[in-house]
Amino acid sequence: MSGGVGGAGVPVLAQSFAQWRDAARTLLARGVAPESVQWIAAPDGGDLFAGADSVADRVADSAADAGPTNAVAIRLPRELVELLECAACCRVPDRWALLYQVVWRWHGGDRAVLSPADRDGARLHAMAKAVRREQHDMHAYVRFRERDAAAGAPRFVAWFEPSHDVLPQVAQHFARRMGKVSWMIATPGLAALWDGSALQIAPSALRGPSDIDDAGEALWLTYYRSIFNPARLNAGLMRSHIPSRFWKHLPEGAVVPQMVSAAALGARRTGQTETVGQRDGAIIAIAAERAQPQRAAPVALDQCRRCPLWQQATQAVPGVGPAQAAIMLVGEQPGDQEDLAGVPFIGPAGALLDRALAEAEVARLSVYLTNAVKHFKWEPRGKRRLHKTPAQREVAACHAWLEQELARVQPRVIVALGGTALKSLLQDGAATVTDKLGVPFQHEGRWIIPVYHPSYALRAMDAASRADAYAVIVDGLRQARALAGSDTKPA
Repeated sequence: MSGGVGGAGVPVLAQSFAQWRDAARTLLARGVAPESVQWIAAPDGGDLFAGADSVADRVADSAADAGPTNAVAIRLPRELVELLECAACCRVPDRWALLYQVVWRWHGGDRAVLSPADRDGARLHAMAKAVRREQHDMHAYVRFRERDAAAGAPRFVAWFEPSHDVLPQVAQHFARRMGKVSWMIATPGLAALWDGSALQIAPSALRGPSDIDDAGEALWLTYYRSIFNPARLNAGLMRSHIPSRFWKHLPEGAVVPQMVSAAALGARRTGQTETVGQRDGAIIAIAAERAQPQRAAPVALDQCRRCPLWQQATQAVPGVGPAQAAIMLVGEQPGDQEDLAGVPFIGPAGALLDRALAEAEVARLSVYLTNAVKHFKWEPRGKRRLHKTPAQREVAACHAWLEQELARVQPRVIVALGGTALKSLLQDGAATVTDKLGVPFQHEGRWIIPVYHPSYALRAMDAASRADAYAVIVDGLRQARALAGSDTKPA
């Protein structure tokens, strides 16, 4: 039952897992031992049994002593089937023989074959691991190039040379990730084509990456050269992060050797900022404000690095609304959905705010919506990103952007949604909403009305508390509408 793998015997051709599985079922039913089977890779898409009607006929003709067909059902656990299917993608000469050896032993009651400590089990697990690694690398290093294609041709095309037969599995991954956009991944043998609705595996019409034109590649290489810092080059770390066999698939792979050579020939010494070079012989103090090179203040919100929140956020979320609005609503910070979309108040809290605006008869399009902090601060909880209240230093760092919005929009009334917004507006870290809840007061020529944040009305402990918080928000919006439309001007 534990005979050698791939010995001379019944010749059986196989070129896919499905074909091997059908052949293995027939061989097991007839009791043909592994040492009596010679597995042969099918040539260039040939049939599984070229020149024979079926597996049973070939086994019967070549192994007369194999015995009658076994009527016992062949049952394998799902774990083993999935492991076999994964290992079948590994390009080793005896993969089909090894798979049959494993199935033969399992069918005979030898459960140790599934263990990584077993000789055959260890090889099976190692092959599956190599296949999964290749799938991961293909996910990471496939680089699509956009091209001006004719009607019906894929919009994005990539070339890759996988070490194992993982194209169908990887194609499923990209079909899920890229939605309705058409694309093609070409390899030396096969190509995966996605038209936005159906996936097709067909012979590849491309011979290599040189067959793919990309009008935007020159722009990408210009950008890549501009962000390259020779003073911080670590060539060894770069090679360890991206194995050398993948560089030829990346556009920047053609320019990296030249930039590395230039760094070694002196570019590293001149790659520092001009302000550091101006310190002729000066001793740089340890204090951060003196050790850092001089930088111009950010002029666009996306460039803001005044606090560390930008590092974990998807993007900065600016305010939205009319260029000049009588009413401005200031919240705390973007949430998860706002961070992804780049628009404030579109998540659950935004839905409650929309309902409150409608009840207060205030049109959302007539007010300006923004937040005291423009980046999403969060902490991981499993696969979710949970809101985390900004620190006072982060609120203070972002106040300049709120001041710009106030100067540009010139609102007559500001509704402060929660304590963070009120602290930012008053520049007072001790200010609380409960002290002034729902009561308008004047500050720097404007009315300010503090109310609860909509998210508080969603998270309150009981239904009565949630209803009270919602009522405060609606009442504050009604007061804002009245003040914005009245002749009462703030002092």
